[in-house]
Amino acid sequence: MSLSIGIVGLPNVGKSTLFNALTQKSVPAENYPFCTIDPSVGVVAVPDERLWKLSEFSKSKKTVPAAVEFVDIAGIVKGASTGEGLGNKFLSNIREVDAIAEVVRIFEDDKVIHVDGKVDPIKDIEIINFELILADSETVAKRKNNIIRDVKRGDKNAILEEALLLKIEKFLKEGKLASSASILKEERDIVKSLHLLTMKPFLYVLNKKSGGKNLDEIKDEKWEKLMNFMKDTNSNYVIVDAGIEQELKDLDSADKQTFRTELTGSATGEDGVNNLIKSGYKLLDLITYFTTGEDETRAWTILRDSTAPVAGQAIHTDFKEKFIKAEVIEWDKLLESGSYANAREKGLVRTEGKDYIVKDGNVIEFKI
Repeated sequence: MSLSIGIVGLPNVGKSTLFNALTQKSVPAENYPFCTIDPSVGVVAVPDERLWKLSEFSKSKKTVPAAVEFVDIAGIVKGASTGEGLGNKFLSNIREVDAIAEVVRIFEDDKVIHVDGKVDPIKDIEIINFELILADSETVAKRKNNIIRDVKRGDKNAILEEALLLKIEKFLKEGKLASSASILKEERDIVKSLHLLTMKPFLYVLNKKSGGKNLDEIKDEKWEKLMNFMKDTNSNYVIVDAGIEQELKDLDSADKQTFRTELTGSATGEDGVNNLIKSGYKLLDLITYFTTGEDETRAWTILRDSTAPVAGQAIHTDFKEKFIKAEVIEWDKLLESGSYANAREKGLVRTEGKDYIVKDGNVIEFKI
């Protein structure tokens, strides 16, 4: 399953630094047929300790994690929606991704000049989102114009679409993202066909800097406004020190944590990049199930609420078309049992049919 997250941001916010830190977590291309040689795309492993515990349990020869694509999208400037700077390339690239990671600078440093001369996270967000909203407004206006005739002759589908477009247009005119609009079940296919930029899920990446004047640490008024914005808009965000993560990207896990603690002054310093990857995975509404054995333990990516046959399709189309049943057990119960044989004796391995909704952390063996 090819799912991608576009990294966007104004100049000098740490976007490229973050992407460089992310690409250190890239995975071998041969395991992922959707991989690309494009240097602006990194296919990164999703951190998941369950996978490695299962691999150790099965003494697997090979371990393959779940993965997500991150795309380093051309920088944005005011006027991008009308082609300023690399605006056209920016808009074209962002239409192709499934979600948006918007990098926002929350540190002050005289050596790193901000494009507007001062650090103001809310203003940065407004600039980027405004350009996306303008682009969507143009898309909606064009579509409304294209269906005028069909609406006038009473075409039911056109009338439904016009009502949807008017609803979305209202939010865009208020400076809100299209995703703020409540979309009915019968409108979902129409929305998908519009390819609106602000209908995509957003994740705000708040970039701080070790040694810098970080707004979250000094409890600046601008930080309070930013947190209020996140709360009021019900937005997802992660805090990352992209500079530290890039410096540490070549170290192994143990050394990395030691140096991160020294650099941040916190013994609980978290891996911001790992948090970003996991948050992005969650943002796309993805879950993971596992297959495990002596040859291989692998994490498979599926959309939440997928049925067993649909989940099996991640492995091979035959698993959907020729599905008979699935043997399912929770990953932790399998480990606690000590072996598949013990798990079966305890009745922990269940046989599920084609209507079974796969849960995150299931270990599954498909029968076809």
